[in-house]
Amino acid sequence: MLHSLLTQDHVEAYQKNGAVLIKGLLKDYISSVRRGIDINMTEPGPYAAENLKTGDTGRFFDDYCNWNRIPDFEEVIRKSPMAEVAAGLMLSQSVQVFHDHVLVKEPGTSKATPWHQDEPYYFVEGHQNVSFWIPMDPVKEASLRCVAGSHLWEKPVLPTRWLSEEDFYAGEDIYMPVPDPDAEEMRILEWEMEPGDAVAFHYKTLHGARGNQALSRRRAFSIRLLGDDARYVERPGPTSPPYPGHAMKPGERLREDWFPVIYRNPVL
Repeated sequence: MLHSLLTQDHVEAYQKNGAVLIKGLLKDYISSVRRGIDINMTEPGPYAAENLKTGDTGRFFDDYCNWNRIPDFEEVIRKSPMAEVAAGLMLSQSVQVFHDHVLVKEPGTSKATPWHQDEPYYFVEGHQNVSFWIPMDPVKEASLRCVAGSHLWEKPVLPTRWLSEEDFYAGEDIYMPVPDPDAEEMRILEWEMEPGDAVAFHYKTLHGARGNQALSRRRAFSIRLLGDDARYVERPGPTSPPYPGHAMKPGERLREDWFPVIYRNPVL
């Protein structure tokens, strides 16, 4: 049985398009997430970045892998409905935490989030996965933008470094160049959203976001979750996040002491 926030239409849209809007996923946890983001920005982790070059305006902060040191984030991950909703969207019997990601664009930020797929950066593969992108402020033009059906493309998109714009894996021909979805008139999904709403999207879905030219902040909290078929895989170079010393081997499930299971189908 699906969680009350989900319908069969949500599941079918996710499987077909690689992205779907879930209204009110974290509507009861907005204060907790906002508090966690404040802590994260005040006390950044080792992967925190400021993604602006000389001449860019505003501020674009991002950081990830902080949920197990920020109690507010852990509470949301373990107690909110996101795990059960994720299981329904992925058609999975279990849900594992991969990592969290905070992305903040202050008012007047010119920098766009580049078009990219997430999976080529990661050391995990499998069809059963989902990211939730959840704004903590109302968003219009600065909302997440997803290319419908791109999670089914045969060839992955080459990952790049957001600030330097260099190729993440130089010299690799297994990837396709980053496309320009607007110029190529691809079908782009985007929604006006309220705090607590969530875009659920597949790790292989091509996505990006405009800069934030609004007069208000755009704080977004993202959680990456894994399903039954997720397995560790090696990439042509260092992955992001790197998780040094993980000791996993290709084909293994991700170790549960680092990537805990937060949902199992109670019927089984």
